[in-house]
Parts: sequence; structure tokens; C-alpha cells
Amino acid sequence: MDAFDEVRPAVECLDLLTAPVAEALRTWRGSEPVERVLFVDTDPDKADTAVLVENYGSWLLEQSANCVVVAGKRGGETTLAACLVLAHTRADVNGVVRRHLGARKASFAPIDTATGESGMEFGGITPIGLPADWPLLVDAAVADIPYALIGSGSRRGKLIVPGKLLAGLPGAVVLEGLGA
Repeated sequence: MDAFDEVRPAVECLDLLTAPVAEALRTWRGSEPVERVLFVDTDPDKADTAVLVENYGSWLLEQSANCVVVAGKRGGETTLAACLVLAHTRADVNGVVRRHLGARKASFAPIDTATGESGMEFGGITPIGLPADWPLLVDAAVADIPYALIGSGSRRGKLIVPGKLLAGLPGAVVLEGLGA
């Protein structure tokens, strides 16, 4: 990623990551070697996609992916799930997500729930290190890109991860049309 001065393997930066992300990297079970997960230290004030793209390069919009937490509800039960979609799209929460979860209703999880249950910061939630019982829904377009720029668990820093590595995360399900 040419936009960043220093790109390092994330396993060399565990002290800069939130506890769940650092632990996931320490105990890596992904389909690709953990060294393929890279870390770039970025300004926390530039973590939001629009600001990041404005400051680091407009071409990053096509390479960035956002991880959002959704809550699916059915019969008094709530299921939390993570959705990973390209940053220039939106997760189809009321269609693809709701149907996949078998939920009667689906919506974005409240910020306090998303951050409290994930152990990550709002604006930095990443699919690496999420609770093991959460479904991880990955848009097929994310799985197809060579590298995705995603959150690192906090607003400071980003991870650069091959799309196929994201698709191979434990519990990941690749869905066509998740990002609309």
C-alpha cells in the first residue's frame, strides 16, 4: 500500500492493537499465514473512511472495507453478527443479512453493544478478533480484492489483509450481494 510510509506485519505491533485483535493474531487459525496481515499506524482522527481517503489518497476507497455489527432479532432472541463490505457500499441489512440470520428484523447494533461485545472501538471494528460465536458475513467483492484496508480494532491504525484471507477467517461465510 503505497499511501503509507511504514507497513509492518501486525504480529510485530501487538502492543498497538486492542486485546481481542492481538489475541487473535497470537493464536492465529486463519487459512493464510498470519504474516500476511499487515499494520499501518494512522492518525485516529483520520479513521473514518471519508477522512482517510481524503488524507491518504482517493484510490483507497476501492481498497477499503468496513466491518459493521448487526443485530438480528427473532422471537425475543438477538443474534449479533459482523458484516464486511467494501467501503463504497452498504451492507444489505434488511435483505441479505436478515435472511441469512433467519431473523424477523435486523438492524445495525447500538454502538455500546457493538463496542462492548467486541472489545473494539467504534470506527475501528475489524473481523479479526471478534467473538467466536458471531457469524462473520463477508461480501464476495471483499473476498475478491487482492488487499483490503480494514480497521485494526481501534481508531489508531489499519490492517491490510488479502481478500481471500478475510474469506478464510474462522466462521466466515462469503455472500454475493451483501454489499449493495
